[in-house]
Amino acid sequence: MEDSSVLGIVSALKSEASCLMKLRFPLFKIARIAPTTRLCLSGMGPEGALKATQILHEYEVDALLSFGVAAALDDALVPGDLVLPEMIYSNGRSLPVTLEWRERIAELLPSYLTVVGGTLAETKKPLFSRQEKIRLGEETGACAADMETAMVAEFAARADIPFIAIRAIVDPLEFSPPPALMNVVYADGTTDIIRLLPLLFNGAVPLKTLFHLGMGMYAARSTLSKVVETVGLTFKSELTDRSHAYALVATEEAGSSAADSSLR
Repeated sequence: MEDSSVLGIVSALKSEASCLMKLRFPLFKIARIAPTTRLCLSGMGPEGALKATQILHEYEVDALLSFGVAAALDDALVPGDLVLPEMIYSNGRSLPVTLEWRERIAELLPSYLTVVGGTLAETKKPLFSRQEKIRLGEETGACAADMETAMVAEFAARADIPFIAIRAIVDPLEFSPPPALMNVVYADGTTDIIRLLPLLFNGAVPLKTLFHLGMGMYAARSTLSKVVETVGLTFKSELTDRSHAYALVATEEAGSSAADSSLR
């Protein structure tokens, strides 16, 4: 990539984006957070992630980064641990990560951060129980999961541009947000306090749960902020080649062609 390259970052939550910039901005608007870095807030879920990625691509970014938090699928991971996946799992397929870029980031990070690789899995909805997390981990071999990264990874592969994910663990295997809480949380992760209060009073969302969620997010944001402080807002993307993605798309197309031929 050339020095004029532009990195596009997709974050789902305002709490994630605040590790990159302090100003608040709405969903699906591009924020210029550095001369060659653009950020787009997608909200939770794959649909929003795809829309944000498309907006960044229209801006002609030539590298993509999924930045934010993830749920642990491995009991060895705790809030604040950093996942730099080497592969993304989605719907039975493995999506590529630009390993050269990933390794460059990993080598720069301070030794006191717990950094793991492996696979990051896609989940279409929040994981509300230990059992759901264990099942997804067993099905995919992944150590962590989120709802947005796979969509960004697939877009990057098809566009043949470099991609990595940087995800900090927010909730461990043993703890998950209650389903009732999602009814009072906006797409950007902010909470409707007026609607939350009755849930606190009737016990649907215990105060202890909010405390655990808050501590988990604090640990995850501390790690993400340390990554930004260490590697900078370009995330060293300007040094990355573009040869990682085409093989996946070519393999898929070849497989599709072979399947079509077998049906003739």
